[in-house]
Amino acid sequence: MDIKKDFAIKLFKKSPLKQRKFNVIKKLLPNYNDKECLDIGSDNGVISYLLRKNGGKWCSADLVPETVKLIKELVNDNVFEVNDKNPFPFEDKKFDIVVIVDFLEHVNNDKFVINEINRILKDNGELIINVPNPINGLIRFLKFKTGYTDAAHGHVRAGYNLNEIKELTKDSFSVTEYKKYGRCFSDFVDFLIIFALRKLQGNKDTKKGTVVVSNDINKYKKSFKIFSLIYPFLKFVVFLDSIFFFLPTNMLTVKLKKK
Repeated sequence: MDIKKDFAIKLFKKSPLKQRKFNVIKKLLPNYNDKECLDIGSDNGVISYLLRKNGGKWCSADLVPETVKLIKELVNDNVFEVNDKNPFPFEDKKFDIVVIVDFLEHVNNDKFVINEINRILKDNGELIINVPNPINGLIRFLKFKTGYTDAAHGHVRAGYNLNEIKELTKDSFSVTEYKKYGRCFSDFVDFLIIFALRKLQGNKDTKKGTVVVSNDINKYKKSFKIFSLIYPFLKFVVFLDSIFFFLPTNMLTVKLKKK
């Protein structure tokens, strides 16, 4: 494994939030062995890499050159840049499954994206959408006070609730299953991690928020060692989500079927 891929996997293994996201998506995914699949958003390439390891014939796509480059470094091929202004570079009814990961909140014309997904999905194809569903409270207040606003994270909207996803997709898709996850404890951990990354990068944000590019690897080695030391504490804080299960959630993953 090359150093860039090794670093990305190590980061994933030290991030309980990314692990939880991937596990939720994986549980909702149908069997995709020998299926034509597309992931959009890709979480800096790690989710693309992990999905491909589990089978299927995958393409990947994202919004900005920085993350497209990162994904290519992890999966090598079939990676594309897409946006909400131009048709996606795929033929009609190409894919059996499409997975959208933290992408819709970054585009102005989310309806255009859904229409494109409908076009490139086969009849009876399935769609997985992962989006933030933020709750107002102390953590969100702290984020905004420290500059970690929706705009700084590349969001044109805060997120979606289930009814908003249903409304957005109602013309072409029907919801078959969904999972809500991520409570105030994991939100606090996310705030700490992104706050630290933004300070290390000098508060440089992209349309996809804070992105750790390959050139940052050597610069972050010492920080990664410190992060590894506090990882057990972060994992415990995230674990509190499951104990306080009655608290509101701030992430949503929805499984839909093409009509």
